[in-house]
Amino acid sequence: MTAPDSLKVATAQYPLDPVATLKDWQDKVSRWVSEGAGSGAKLLVFPEYAALEQAAALGKEVALDLKATLKGVAELAGERVAFHADLARMHDVHILVGSGPVVRDDGRYFNAAQLVTPKGQVGEQTKVIMTPFEREWGIEGGGQLRLFETELGRIGIAICYDSEFPVQVRTLAAAGAELLLVPSCTEFASGYHRVRTGARARALENQIACVTSPTVGEATWSPAIDYNSGAAGVFVPSEQGVSDDGVLAEGTLNERGWVSANIDFAALRALRFGGEMRNYLDWDEQSGTNGISAMAEVIDLTG
Repeated sequence: MTAPDSLKVATAQYPLDPVATLKDWQDKVSRWVSEGAGSGAKLLVFPEYAALEQAAALGKEVALDLKATLKGVAELAGERVAFHADLARMHDVHILVGSGPVVRDDGRYFNAAQLVTPKGQVGEQTKVIMTPFEREWGIEGGGQLRLFETELGRIGIAICYDSEFPVQVRTLAAAGAELLLVPSCTEFASGYHRVRTGARARALENQIACVTSPTVGEATWSPAIDYNSGAAGVFVPSEQGVSDDGVLAEGTLNERGWVSANIDFAALRALRFGGEMRNYLDWDEQSGTNGISAMAEVIDLTG
């Protein structure tokens, strides 16, 4: 399949509201998708753990209990993804569904995001490396890294903390990813800046585009996602002819709404062979690859 030379993407700064019913949740998501698609974007990105908003509709006993939240929201996963697939078809857009818990046959919980297409295809990526609080929750990490071949191009997903690990994203870029989606859910501004820094670094290293989407604002009805801080962004390498500062678009911290940008994939491809630098091609010249020793020599300068 021939990859497009450009793509308009809209990424959400998404608030987690105490929806009273699942119908209220559907109505909210429908409005958001309609607004995002109305910008002309062909890809809409929702954040990590946006699915936990459904716990509010399941009642206080569920919303206030972490285990009950994971169980209740995981049981809705199939319906949730199908609902987004219907919206994708209705608006002719691809959608990264807000991630949430999924449960396997052996009872283990994972944090997974699904990419749905207008034709009804669904691809799922689980989060690989767990944060300390997720380990406390009992959510497990791991799973296969997946590259999604779509009509919009080759897309990889690195959920929040995963974006802070260069080798994972390099694996996706080496497989052909030109766009990395980074849904996130961070409590403090420091967490938001870590994810933002990771996304910008991954864009630089691999000469690709990275799109971040955070949860924002207070959701004190839930102990799991009570406080959220972040801003959405669309990042590329800072190179002449592409972007001087590497920021195609960025939202205001903790302000709900969509952030959109046009990504020039043709220009990004040209960078790998004709840009100011050759980060993608020169990856293998790092220590530990291409036959160079990974052992650092320790030089004692204390005496």
